[in-house]
Amino acid sequence: MRRFVRDNALSLFFLVIFVVALAGQSLAGNAAYNEQQVVDGGAPVSWASYVTSSDFAVDVAENWQSEYLQFLLFILVTVWLVQRGSPESKQMGEEGAGSDADQQVGRYAPERAPSWAKGTGLRPWLYGRSLGMVMGAVFALSWLAQWVAGTASHNAERLARLQDPVSALGYLGSPDFWNRTLQNWQSEFLAVLSMVVLSIYLRQRGSPESKPVGAPHQETGEEN
Repeated sequence: MRRFVRDNALSLFFLVIFVVALAGQSLAGNAAYNEQQVVDGGAPVSWASYVTSSDFAVDVAENWQSEYLQFLLFILVTVWLVQRGSPESKQMGEEGAGSDADQQVGRYAPERAPSWAKGTGLRPWLYGRSLGMVMGAVFALSWLAQWVAGTASHNAERLARLQDPVSALGYLGSPDFWNRTLQNWQSEFLAVLSMVVLSIYLRQRGSPESKPVGAPHQETGEEN
């Protein structure tokens, strides 16, 4: 057990703080929702009712979709785009998907390579793009969940104000949907930009996301 924890400490750490943060969001969100209910003359709802509501679902989904969009774009654009001096970038001149030898696929696969990396045909092609495909699928599903839950939440608010509900397509083109979406996207894009640029000039000793402390600013990617 101790070895398992050590070998998976990074994943376990983020899993634990994810669960804690999600639980905290549900409690704080339930309290805020009930405060608004009282102000509007409604009755408070239980925690269980809140976490199964469209209000909670849309808040969670809009954050998830923006996070997975961030990683999807970063995974894909770093195949072709580079940034001199950043450890988040490949070395200059190495843009592109790389050769089979570079990627250790097909006849260049080592003995302990994943089985789908060996041989030829569709399987190594799919496996060579599996990370981006899964990230893209999670983004798409989260974005769809935000759309569906957001429509339900938005219509609940409209009905409470004695306004007619809108269709799913109507909500998709609404300012509320795009305000929720773009406020998350812009923050994710800024975070990635900051990481790429600041890591050129700043260091974090011992972190694989940083260059060695004494590395020149212009060293890029694997040069360190």
